[in-house]
Amino acid sequence: MKKAAILVVDDDQDLLTAVRILLRPKVKQIIVEPNPENIFRTLERNAIDMVLLDMNFKSAINTGNEGLFWLGKIKSQYPHIKVIMITAYGAVDLAVRSLKQGASDFIVKPWQNEQLLQTLTAAFEEAKQTKGRDKTPTQVHRQEDDLIGRSAIMEDLQYKIDKVAPTEANILILGENGTGKDLIAQALHRRSLRAKQTYIKVDVGALTETLFESELFGHKRGAFTDAREDRQGRFEAANGGTLFLDEIGNISLQQQAKLLSVLQNRQVVPLGSYQPVAVDIRLLSATNVPLKALADESRFRKDLVYRINTVEIQVPPLRERGEDIVLLANHFLDFYNRKYHKHMEGFESDAIQKLKAYHFPGNVRELQYSIERAVIMAEQKSIRDSDILFSPIEQAMQENSKLGEPAYANQSLEEMERHAVQSAIERYNGNISKAARELGLTRAALYRRMEKYNI
Repeated sequence: MKKAAILVVDDDQDLLTAVRILLRPKVKQIIVEPNPENIFRTLERNAIDMVLLDMNFKSAINTGNEGLFWLGKIKSQYPHIKVIMITAYGAVDLAVRSLKQGASDFIVKPWQNEQLLQTLTAAFEEAKQTKGRDKTPTQVHRQEDDLIGRSAIMEDLQYKIDKVAPTEANILILGENGTGKDLIAQALHRRSLRAKQTYIKVDVGALTETLFESELFGHKRGAFTDAREDRQGRFEAANGGTLFLDEIGNISLQQQAKLLSVLQNRQVVPLGSYQPVAVDIRLLSATNVPLKALADESRFRKDLVYRINTVEIQVPPLRERGEDIVLLANHFLDFYNRKYHKHMEGFESDAIQKLKAYHFPGNVRELQYSIERAVIMAEQKSIRDSDILFSPIEQAMQENSKLGEPAYANQSLEEMERHAVQSAIERYNGNISKAARELGLTRAALYRRMEKYNI
């Protein structure tokens, strides 16, 4: 029981207080909740092993057996969680019905403390023994993939991943920057028949012409000036497994021709060698370039598009994912609470509204940045709307786009920083404290940058 996390849901505050006092020294975590409407928010944010659930609440459901309703909801979304029903003596028949609908046990109030502890201990032991046995491979993989989302568009995406992952089809993953294309590639690998084999990722868009062949196909000693020993390329390293080529839309036509040859022949020739090496890989590719742009043969070879795109997967931008924004925000809040040893309790309603109203041009990556910064800078026990500040870089890029200018075209890093500083100061009408807070700087640091850029 020392490792157990328990949620108690009952609208009797005296009962909640008594249970919390009893269980606090005996379990890892005890959470009490008087309102059943908050059950799923609590389950999303905490790794709960067991739920103690009352049979009746003063709610709008008015069925006389609200406990059965909430039991069904919990078991449908969290089948691994053990649910123990709390019932009055006169409602034992309902408690027996709950056992048929998935409850682990029930306890009649008022109870003896020893009886309650024995019931919880038995349920926790059963949970440990059955943990993982009733999960399908897909469920296990989904936990590892950490693809968070319950919106309809994400359910469609999950379905498509489940459909194509066990095949050998080459997959092209399309989506804006920051949408999580890398996570989709990992999910495809983990749910594939090659899941136990190697997964190799290469950011091909960052490879220069001279490094492209050496990195992907390998080289022999003496093949060029710095080739002091034989080196295996990424294709060979991924042999038998999955090769993920990220930012494939940014490679040159010459690089495309070399890549096409390898994919057609399923063999590589290392630099400095004439001996081809057979490779067996499952190819995943990703790009933020729209498919229409890839169809332009002056930019991308059409025959290569067909080769890498047996099936395409479009990753939706965050602005189209509705309820997932708050779900992801809570996920990042928990993550950064642990990372920075904070204890932020959640988001206030105005903060939630601010998140829902924003369009997130930087997608999930921008949301993650905003929540991390809020956790670091917030001074209250919960996140307020004033704690949530969105990326000044994304906002500056949006402003440039509205003016018809390419975002940060031909600008140096210093010019980008100067623009971000100046924009923040103008937005707050010269209020240095607010501008510094948005930029994640101290007032002194902001003053130094103002002096540096003569602002």
